[in-house]
Amino acid sequence: MIDVTLPATWSSKRLKYLATYNDEVLPESTDEEAEIDYVEISGVSLSRGVEQVERITFGKAPSRARRKVRSGDILISTVRTYLRAIAKVDEASPDLIASTGFCVVRPDREEVDSGYLGWAAKSEPFVSEVVSRSVGVSYPAINASELVTIEMPLPPLETQRRIAQFLDEKTARIDGLIEKKRALLDRLAEKRQALITRAVTKGLNPEAPMKPSGIDWLGDIPAHWDLVPFKWRCQVQSGQVDPREPEYTDMPLIAPDYIESGTGRLYDVPSAEEQGAISGKYFCSEGSVLYSKIRPALRKVALFDSVCLCSADMYAIDPGKYFERRYLFYFLLTDAFTAYAELESLRVAMPKVNREALGAFVLPIPFLDEQTEIADYCSRVDRENRFAADEVKRSVQKLEEYRSALITAAVTGQIGGLQ
Repeated sequence: MIDVTLPATWSSKRLKYLATYNDEVLPESTDEEAEIDYVEISGVSLSRGVEQVERITFGKAPSRARRKVRSGDILISTVRTYLRAIAKVDEASPDLIASTGFCVVRPDREEVDSGYLGWAAKSEPFVSEVVSRSVGVSYPAINASELVTIEMPLPPLETQRRIAQFLDEKTARIDGLIEKKRALLDRLAEKRQALITRAVTKGLNPEAPMKPSGIDWLGDIPAHWDLVPFKWRCQVQSGQVDPREPEYTDMPLIAPDYIESGTGRLYDVPSAEEQGAISGKYFCSEGSVLYSKIRPALRKVALFDSVCLCSADMYAIDPGKYFERRYLFYFLLTDAFTAYAELESLRVAMPKVNREALGAFVLPIPFLDEQTEIADYCSRVDRENRFAADEVKRSVQKLEEYRSALITAAVTGQIGGLQ
């Protein structure tokens, strides 16, 4: 590991001298009906470990589902290493299989405590070394044979056990605090969603007469609102432009990855040139509402205040003269629209909303001045929710930083009483 000063009584060894790796592989001759517990890179995180396991038959599993995992093994991602997908597997099911994107490290219990090695693999010096040795820009990767040459700090075996027990206890308390704060974030998001959905589907006047919409997922709407198919009031941009042309290279290029799920919050958006864009994109005029047509359950909708480009995975919607764009933006984030979009997306192989389905969606349309009032209300809800959520997120970040620093300090001998 990089730039680490260890206590005088400690040594260091390359990982390959403390463990074996990728020992067992699921053979191609495996019965296609045999069930496995499959772990993908997206199902593992540095702080939470193995978060998602999919029960699937071998015949339906991806071709990368090949590495057998046993209790005590450590999973270290060798692809997209910036994701820091590293986890110690305390108890593995008999059928646990990991993606070939992992290096499955099996500690030699005569040389090293598996709990300690699992924590050392999560320390910042080790993770940074893995990332720095990775090759490639858009898809950085490291060979397993290279990964296991990284030096690991090696205290005496009894010290390793003390460190592992210390970190097990300390991080469990920290993780408990983090989970409570994440639960609070979930409640804040649910409250925001409920308030916005009610405002844009029921209006702001609780005394307003209502009428049946005739649509199950929409329910009753104010009696004075119209119901009109989307395609009668809005226009979806068609025809793509070449992002390499001089007039487009400096324009921001918005793709679903730059939109926060469920809120429409935009991250920093690089230009088409900065993203190295070469395939056709949609030109978005000022005032467009941008909607991600893939995986509609993610609710990725955005507003951008000037001209821009968007990826082919998005629709650039011109709200026309009948809509206040913010009202349309908030409506596309509602439970009502998402329920429709998810149902329609199931009709095709990859979950996405096609133009015909979007055009057929029936929109409730208040008068323009009422749309503005509703949009103003939703904006206030958004601001208040964002302020509260950001405070909680900062608190979570501080706890995660403390957790990371604690792990690194413990496995490098910087905490008194553990050596």
